[in-house]
This record gives sequence, structure tokens and C-alpha cells, in this order.
Amino acid sequence: MNDLGRLEDLPVEYVEEMRRQNLVPLWPSLRGVLPPRVPTRQTRPTHWPYQSIRPLLLRAGELTPIEKAERRVLVLANPGHGLDKMQASAAMYLGMQLLLPGEWAPSHRHTPNAVRMIVEGEGAYTTVDGEKCPMSRGDLILTPTGLWHEHGHDGSDPVVWLDVLDLPLMFYAEVSYHVNGTRQDVVPGQGDRRHAHGGVLPTPAFVRGHKDYPMLRYPWAEVKAALLDLAADEPTLEHVQITYVNPQTGADVENVLGFYALMLRPGQTLRLPARSPAQVFHVVEGAVRVQCAGAGFDLIEADTSCTPGYESVSLSNARPDAPSFVFMADESPLHRKLGVYEVRG
Repeated sequence: MNDLGRLEDLPVEYVEEMRRQNLVPLWPSLRGVLPPRVPTRQTRPTHWPYQSIRPLLLRAGELTPIEKAERRVLVLANPGHGLDKMQASAAMYLGMQLLLPGEWAPSHRHTPNAVRMIVEGEGAYTTVDGEKCPMSRGDLILTPTGLWHEHGHDGSDPVVWLDVLDLPLMFYAEVSYHVNGTRQDVVPGQGDRRHAHGGVLPTPAFVRGHKDYPMLRYPWAEVKAALLDLAADEPTLEHVQITYVNPQTGADVENVLGFYALMLRPGQTLRLPARSPAQVFHVVEGAVRVQCAGAGFDLIEADTSCTPGYESVSLSNARPDAPSFVFMADESPLHRKLGVYEVRG
């Protein structure tokens, strides 16, 4: 028996009187909300194979026109949270979004922060705060809180991207909403060009206006080159990883979730220590086996998986003769702000 007592141990009339007054006794449920040493977690290790998702996503394109859907997305829902909750972890939402040639997803802005990791296709773009960001496989595009954004497609083949939002957190905090807008006028210049050279930045006094997010597009070609250069420069380095940062501040690109790219050397197995945040892994190139909490998944290109916090994770490159590259997202910035970030070795 729970050493704090059970609700059913209390007199029925006492319980009913409390409920009439919107009162709840804490002690029968205390260990549920404050368990010893390890938090209660609903996030389960989960794998979403892209080859299973893609036919359903293309079928959605046949069944639902963009004018009706506005955003044509299949949500990657973690069964531990319940499919109706539409969340991958406590603070992360994932979705696979489809845009067909000639379509335009209208402009809006919302309180949740979002990023787009491009999965396949060419010819589409996202316009964010007036900046037109081309979409190519592996590119990361930010649509931070409050910024207008829309999607268009001038190419000839379907384009798909992975959405990562802090929507569950915003919804829980009762601050999640959106506002519809009109088509944006594109302004000259691209942040990824202005910040493309390491070690040098535009001098703030001579840059037109001020932006909290000076770089909205992080091209995969540059990210992959950075990983390869890091691996070559430090051949004994086991953990070859970069962090997507705001080039003006050095801080995480957005204020709730963190984003990273990882390179696994040929045949390498890398153990990530148990940390408090949940993690998302998406294979950009190669093949990777993910093992966590007794579960194991074999990911190929465009596959996505999620692991809970407070569990170590093992990543193994299934390619013995070539590196594999993984995009990662986690809740580290949020945990640091809350003062609960932990690494347990």
C-alpha cells in the first residue's frame, strides 16, 4: 500500500465534500507527481519509418487540397502520450508536411516556435519575415515565434519536410494561437549569405534594422562540410557534433528547443549519456541503429525516432565504409531555463 495513504481510504462523504469545493488531497497522489529520483515519463522510444509515412502523405495530397488543409501534415505522435495529444515528447511536436508543385500554403504566424528540416524534393521555399528561404534536402529553416511565414512550390516534384515545434509546451501553458495574414513581399538579402563565413560577422552599426533571428536558413551543404572538417581536424574525436546557433549571440537558434547535427564515423557506435531532455533523431544521410531503454530501431535515410529523457542512448552507424549524418532536436534550452537540466553519465 502507498505509505502516504490512498484516496479510497478516506470516507466517501469527505471525498465528495472536497470535490464539491474543487479540492483534491495531495498525499494520495504525491508520489505520482514527485517520484523518487527519476521523473514519471510518458515519452516512449518510438520509430517512424519514412517509407511507411510517404505513401500516406502522398495520398493525403490526393484526398485534401491545400486550400482546404492549409497545412497538409501527418503528425508523428508518441503512443506514450496518446495519439490524440499529437506530441512526440513533453515539449516537442513532430509532423511530416507535404507541398505539391504549384501549391502555396498561406501566410500566418503563431506563438509556438517551429523549424523545418527538409526531407525530400527541390523547388519549394519558405518565406519568413519577408526573407525567401529555398528548401533543399537537409536544410534547416526557422520560423520562430511571432514571425510571418508561408510556403510555396515552383518545382516539379513533391517536397516534404519534418516540422519540429514546441507546440505541446505552448498549449500546456495556454498561450498557443495563430493569426492569418496576407502574402508577404519578399525583401532583398538572405541571412545565410551574410553569415556564411566563420569567425566574421556583419558589423551591427551598419546592418539595416535589427533582427532577433539574423539567420533563418542553415544550408545542409554548409553543415555537412563543418562536420567533415571537424572530424578531419580532430581524428580522435569521438563525438562529432555541431549546434545550430544564432550567429550574432552564439545562443541556441530558438529559445525552447535545441537543434544539432551529428556525424558518426564509419562503423562507429556512440553512447550518449542519460540526460534530462527527450531527444529526436532524424537520419539525413546513411543508416543508424538507435537503442534506448530496451528498445532498438534501425533507421535509414529520412527515418525519425524519439527517446525519453533520463535514459542513455546508443547510436551505431550501420555503414562500415562511410559516415552517417543525423539531425537532432531536444529540450535542453528549456531545461536550462527551468534549472532542471541534468547529465547522469
